[in-house]
Amino acid sequence: MPQQDRAYATREAILLAAAEEFDRLGYDRTSLTAVLARAGLTKGAFYFHFPSKEAVAAALIERQGELWAEVRETWRARGADPLTALHGMFVESADRMAADVVLRAGVRLNADREIGYPGVPSTHVMWEKLIGTYLADAADRGHLLPGVDPEAVARTLCGAALGARLISSATTSCADFPDRIREVLGHVLPCVATAGWKLPGSQSASEGPIRP
Repeated sequence: MPQQDRAYATREAILLAAAEEFDRLGYDRTSLTAVLARAGLTKGAFYFHFPSKEAVAAALIERQGELWAEVRETWRARGADPLTALHGMFVESADRMAADVVLRAGVRLNADREIGYPGVPSTHVMWEKLIGTYLADAADRGHLLPGVDPEAVARTLCGAALGARLISSATTSCADFPDRIREVLGHVLPCVATAGWKLPGSQSASEGPIRP
């Protein structure tokens, strides 16, 4: 294996091992010794790639941020209507978190270590605002029922998603997070959308989602 490939593989092994420990115990209770043991690496190999446990955590947080940007761009490029895009981003995010411990650890680290809002990480406040823009766009296109407040729906979805993640993480290591998110979306979106919009997967063969 070329040296560059070996270096990449070692770095990925460190990230995976650290993610598994962070996901299991959180940042404070995870020791560098446990990460090294899980990865089967020496301290020298570790310090070649990362100067500290903090640096590994930062890399995991950065990776989850990059992935969310990719998810948003993917759905933007599909040209779906705002509600369909919103539904798709929620579902894809939940599916990925259930399957990818590296992503899951990055999300936990990012949430656990922010201090901008007492009890609520600022990332969730950012997502609340972003989701609100999708819902406002849906309202402008006539896809929300009259009187529906896009910001209130955004708060409802974000609060439900945060609670679902915390409960799922504590009980099933996020294995049932996708089901929980689909339940949230299945109850909330049909109650605020006009009759012309159908929950993805629920329309008949002759129907399709509203297009821009």
